[in-house]
Amino acid sequence: MNDTDTAANAAARRFGFGTQIRKSPYFDATVRWGATGFSVYNHMYIPRDFGDPVQNFWNLVSTATLSDVAVERQVEITGPDATRFTQLLTPRNLSQCAVGQCKYVLITNAAGGILNDPVLLRLGENHFWLSLADSDVLLWAQGVAVNSGMDVEIREPDVSPLQLQGPNSGKIMQALFGEQIDRLRYYWLEEHELDGIPLIVSRTGWSSELGYEIYLRDGSRGDELWETIMAAGKPFGLQPGHTSSIRRIEAGMLSYHSDMDIHTNPFELGLERLVDLEMEADFVGKAALARIARAGVSRLQAGLELDGEPLAGPNTEYWPISHRGETVGRVTSAIYSPRLEANIALAMMQIEHTALATEVEVDTPDGRRAAKVVPKPFYDPRKALAKG
Repeated sequence: MNDTDTAANAAARRFGFGTQIRKSPYFDATVRWGATGFSVYNHMYIPRDFGDPVQNFWNLVSTATLSDVAVERQVEITGPDATRFTQLLTPRNLSQCAVGQCKYVLITNAAGGILNDPVLLRLGENHFWLSLADSDVLLWAQGVAVNSGMDVEIREPDVSPLQLQGPNSGKIMQALFGEQIDRLRYYWLEEHELDGIPLIVSRTGWSSELGYEIYLRDGSRGDELWETIMAAGKPFGLQPGHTSSIRRIEAGMLSYHSDMDIHTNPFELGLERLVDLEMEADFVGKAALARIARAGVSRLQAGLELDGEPLAGPNTEYWPISHRGETVGRVTSAIYSPRLEANIALAMMQIEHTALATEVEVDTPDGRRAAKVVPKPFYDPRKALAKG
């Protein structure tokens, strides 16, 4: 038995892993590099704890972190009708999406509810990936295809992304790929090889910091890729890490199942820009979203700042919001930001209570706290850091 097998077996005993949930190609490496806790996302284990989450946040915003996000499974759409079919899945107009470009999109059902909010990558004229949040869009897409009358193939490819994020990520990428990587624009992708390892590299990520996603196209080389990146990043302060709840809430970035679900529509999230009801192409949910647009919404996502001592950690349940004794919404994501020195939260509220400076109360596990509606995102609203 080699050292890697020993580490994997020890981790299995330590964390109680089973065979029904998949491990990523980077699993053994994350254990070696200090992962102390995991959760399940898209039927896979994802590292959620490398020690102090506040230190993880400071590593991300000060130097750089490498995170295993192989749980962002890909739905690959190919075939003669791949372009038409991909448009059928999303209300965002893709007619101007060029080969090599990425787009943040929504996947909606017939009622206009959100099934997923993936990043779409266009690898070729009729070749797309949907890089998923936590829901079974592969099954949804295959089901939609059955009666679409379109010639498409829909499958899950052997692709596993890593996220290299933080202000030093560009320098690390130069060390790995050379200065030509600087030409890669925000929300674009390129095909690369690194020591013979086949990759897609994109200027995307779930942090709103300068960053890249590195999509491994050969799962047998995950351990090698992780170690290569960590070695290149050592002079630049690279640390192993996990996606930061602090940073993503600061940025107002949404988490599927927390901030939205099948019962949430794009207009409630202020994402009208991702819905084109005027385009000629049809998409699933178009009629329903047109009705919602005409009627308006009764609730809206808002940003809150909560009074009191720093929250002990992210919320693990929805917290009721009240105004003069009446329940008017719920907190969906909350955290203490050490940079802002404030408790910040995303909330879904009755629309009449979402005006800036509106005062409300939030019932937390530690008791009721005063709160007020504030602008979101809470930090870097123009994404200057991510755009570079």
